[in-house]
Amino acid sequence: MTGREEPKRLDDWRKLAEREIKRDADTLTWETPEGINVKPLYTEADLQGLPHLGSLPGLAPFTRGPRATMYAGRPWTIRQYAGFSTAEESNAFYRRGLAAGQQGVSVAFDLATHRGYDSDHPRVEGDVGKAGVAIDSVEDMKILFDGIPLGEVSVSMTMNGAVIPVLAAFIVAGEEQGVSGAELSGTIQNDVLKEFMVRNTYIYPPEPSMRIVADIIAYTASEMPRFNSISISGYHMQEAGATLVQELAFTLADGREYVRAALKRGLDVDAFAGRLSFFFAIGMNFFMEAAKLRAARLLWSRIMEEFAPKKASSLMLRTHCQTSGVSLAEQDPYNNIVRTAYEALAAVLGGTQSLHTNSFDEAIALPTDFSARIARNTQLILQHETGVTKTVDPLAGSYYVESLTAELAEKAWALIEDVEGRGGMTAAVASGYPKRLIEEAATRRQAAVDRGDAVIVGVNRHRLEEEAPIDTLEIDNTAVRESQIARLERVRRQRDPERVAQTLARLGEVARTGEGNLLEAAVEAARARATVGEISDTLREAFGDHAAKADVVRDVYGVAYAGEPEYETLKARVAGLKTRPQGTPRILVAKLGQDGHDRGAHVIASAFGDLGFDVVAGPLFQTPDEAVDLALAEKVHVVGVSSLAAGHKTLLPQLVERLKARGADDVIVVCGGVIPRRDYDFLRAAGIAAVFGPGTNVLDAAQTVLDLVEGRRRNEPAA
Repeated sequence: MTGREEPKRLDDWRKLAEREIKRDADTLTWETPEGINVKPLYTEADLQGLPHLGSLPGLAPFTRGPRATMYAGRPWTIRQYAGFSTAEESNAFYRRGLAAGQQGVSVAFDLATHRGYDSDHPRVEGDVGKAGVAIDSVEDMKILFDGIPLGEVSVSMTMNGAVIPVLAAFIVAGEEQGVSGAELSGTIQNDVLKEFMVRNTYIYPPEPSMRIVADIIAYTASEMPRFNSISISGYHMQEAGATLVQELAFTLADGREYVRAALKRGLDVDAFAGRLSFFFAIGMNFFMEAAKLRAARLLWSRIMEEFAPKKASSLMLRTHCQTSGVSLAEQDPYNNIVRTAYEALAAVLGGTQSLHTNSFDEAIALPTDFSARIARNTQLILQHETGVTKTVDPLAGSYYVESLTAELAEKAWALIEDVEGRGGMTAAVASGYPKRLIEEAATRRQAAVDRGDAVIVGVNRHRLEEEAPIDTLEIDNTAVRESQIARLERVRRQRDPERVAQTLARLGEVARTGEGNLLEAAVEAARARATVGEISDTLREAFGDHAAKADVVRDVYGVAYAGEPEYETLKARVAGLKTRPQGTPRILVAKLGQDGHDRGAHVIASAFGDLGFDVVAGPLFQTPDEAVDLALAEKVHVVGVSSLAAGHKTLLPQLVERLKARGADDVIVVCGGVIPRRDYDFLRAAGIAAVFGPGTNVLDAAQTVLDLVEGRRRNEPAA
C-alpha cells in the first residue's frame, strides 16, 4: 500500500464504521487509566518510526524475550506461591504440588516473620500462621524443606523486612541438608523500596534498609552464583492501585537504585546484574499487560547501558509474574478461574520466565488443595494444550501491541526521568511522591468500579441473585502459635547461649560500624540457632524502626462522583449531623496486627473524607489496645478496621472488649476486607456492627455507617 492509499482506505473505513454505529468513530476511542488513548483501529501507519521494531529474541534490547528460543526451547517455570500455618503443613502442600507438576517452590511467610518478630511476641498474637508460614529459626526452615532437595528445586522467597535472618536460616538449612550456598538456586525478593511505597512490611528506615539490600547482593554474588539476590517487584504496586505506567516506571526506577547501591559497595556490574530479577502483576487489561512486559525489557536494557556492562546478560530483564489478586472477586467466585486464565495467557504472551496463578478463592480465604490444583492446571493446560509454546513472541508485529509497547515505554520513561529529577527513587520514596500517586490511582479506580464505569462481572453487573457457598480453608491461629512457641522454647533450651550471644554481638558490631557483611554475620548467628526475632532485634538496636506517616488523599473519589444524586444525598446527610450535639461523625480507619496492605484503608479514608466525615487515619501495626487509646484520644464515633490477613477473629473481638473495658460502649465498630462470609455471624456476635466483604461499594458502606451513627443519635435534641 502506498502512502497516498493509506488515508483513503482509512477514510473508507471511517465512513463504514460510522454507518454501523450511527455516531462519530472517535467515540470508540478508550482512554485507559494510564492516559493512553486506545483506538478502535490500528494500521501499519502506527508502526512508523517505532525504534524497537526489528529486534530479535535473545538479543538487546530483548523486547521480544530474554532467550533466543523462549518457550519453543523451554516453557516458563510453573512456580506456585504458597505458605500457611506451620512448616509441616506448608511442606506437605509443597510436596503435593511438586508431585503434581509444579516446578519450583515459592514461599509465603506469615506477617510475624515478615516484620521480624518471633511467634511468642505479644504484638503478633493474631498473625502467626495467617497468610503465610511461621518461621522462627533454622529448625522451622529445615522442616519447611524436608524431603525437598534444595540442590535440585529452585526456591523463591517473598521476604523483605526480615530478609537477613530468613535468608540466613535458608542458607544454614541448605548446609545441614548437605547443599552448599553455591548449589542453592532461587530468588529472595529483597526489594525494600516498594515496601515503603505500598506493601509496608518494612522494619528499618530507608538508608540502613538499602545497606541490607547491597550486602545481600554482595554476599550472593560471591557465595551463591545460582541464586537471584533480588526480585524487584511491581506486583504489589499494581495490587495497591498503581496504573501499569506507574508499576513499570517505579519498578525499573527501584532497580536502577539497587544497581547504584551495589556499585557503591565496590561491586563490578557484571558480577551481579545477571542475577537481578523482576516481579510483575498481570491484571485484566489483556493486551496492555503483554505489552508492559515487552516494554519493561526494552527500558531495562536502556537503563543498564548507563552502567557500561561488558556482558550482554547484564542488560537483560528476567521476570516472574503473578496473576492479580485484586482482580479476584468474592462475589460469584468461580468467575475468578476465568480471570486468572486470561491473566496467565497475557503473562505468557508477554514473555514471562516463571508464573504463579492465583486460586479462585483467594478473595475470600487461603487456597484449598482443590482450588490450588485448578490454578496449577491452568498453567499446565497453557503449556501443553494451547500451542502458545510453539513460537517465540507470537504478538510481535501486531499493529496494536507494538504501538502499546512503544507508548507504555514512552510514558514510563517520562515518569522514570521525573523520579531522577527528584533525586532518585530513595529520595522520591522518602518524600512520599510515588505512594501518593498510587493512592490517587487506587481511589480513582474504586470510584470507577462503584459508579459502574469499570465493569466487573458478578460484582457491579450480572450479579447472581443468590451466592453459592464454597469450601474455604481456615487456619487455627491459636493452635499454630502454641506449636511455634513450643518449638521456640525447645530451640532456646538446646542451643549454646554463649555462642548465640557472641554471634549476635558480632552482628550488632557489623551493623553499627558498617565494617563487614550483615548477611555473613547473620549466617553465623543462624548456625548458633539465634531466632528470626533475635537477629531482627539486634539490627533494630543498631538501625531503629521505621514509622510511616498516615496521609489521606482528598478530592479524588468525590470529584469522580460530583453531581451524582446518591453521593450528594449522602454528603447532605453527613453535613446535617453537624447540627447534632456530637457534631460531624468522626471515624478512625484502623489497621490491626502486622498486616501492611493498606489500599482498602486508604480508599475508605479518602472517600469518607470527601463525603464530609472527620477521618482519623490510624498508623499501621496497631494492637487493639493502641487502637482504643487513639480512638478515645480522638473522640471518634466509629472505628473501621481494615483486615486482609485473616487476623480478624482474634483481633476484632479484643478491640470490642477493650472499648467496653474503657467505658466506650457507644463507639461503633465496623470492619471490611478479605473476610469469609462464614465469619460474619461470629464477628456480629462479638459486637461488630457491620461487616463489608471484598467488592463492597464504598457508597453502600458509607450509607450503612451513617445509618448506624444516626441510629445512635436518633433521640438527641438538635443543637
